[in-house]
Amino acid sequence: MISREPKSRTASDIRPLSFELNFTRYAEGSVLIKAGHTHVLCTASVDEAVPPWMKDKGEGWVTAEYSMLPRATHTRSKRDREKVSGRTQEIQRLIGRALRACVDMKKLGARQIVIDCDVLQADGGTRTASITGGCVALAAAIRKLERDGKIEPGAFIQTVSAISIGMHEGKPLADLDYNEDSTCEVDMNFVMTEAGSFVELQGTAERKAFSLDDMLAMTQSAQAALKKITALQRETIAQL
Repeated sequence: MISREPKSRTASDIRPLSFELNFTRYAEGSVLIKAGHTHVLCTASVDEAVPPWMKDKGEGWVTAEYSMLPRATHTRSKRDREKVSGRTQEIQRLIGRALRACVDMKKLGARQIVIDCDVLQADGGTRTASITGGCVALAAAIRKLERDGKIEPGAFIQTVSAISIGMHEGKPLADLDYNEDSTCEVDMNFVMTEAGSFVELQGTAERKAFSLDDMLAMTQSAQAALKKITALQRETIAQL
């Protein structure tokens, strides 16, 4: 577990972070990620088939679904029963894009892994926690495929993790909780590989436009914070 001391917090400090492997019994890979008061259950399910548009390509696929329990926040929200909201669709696509960077699709073979990210409790950073925890669940599912002799080692090529960074009173702040996110001038999400390459950047000036210097400061904060997260991911994956 990683913990953050509020009184001595620096630009790259993150909230208390932990992973609990094998949180559910039946999924090929499952992990409960806790990032502060944000808790997300990530499960990886192996489907021995690929989407129709990928048939006969000899490659696998990774996709994701995201949902939030009705009382994951301060007030009850309705379930997405008939139509998935635009916000949910955008988050699902982000998670899927991020996690596909973890996998060699040819080595995965003609099968699909679906990552379900269910937010049990939300206090900011649910999409970034979903990516970070989903990566560990994905690694667990691939390790099981290897142990079962269905694929050769090497399909899981790297970890991917994500972090939210804000500019608060002109200074970068990492891993925003809900209250911090609602008061920051700038809000950015960084998704990076363990080698330090960018998978995706999402940034919005909430209250004030930001400069190139601000952007560089947020990037440095993200890089330092994600190194800590990656180390804990790797430590957890080593237990599989």
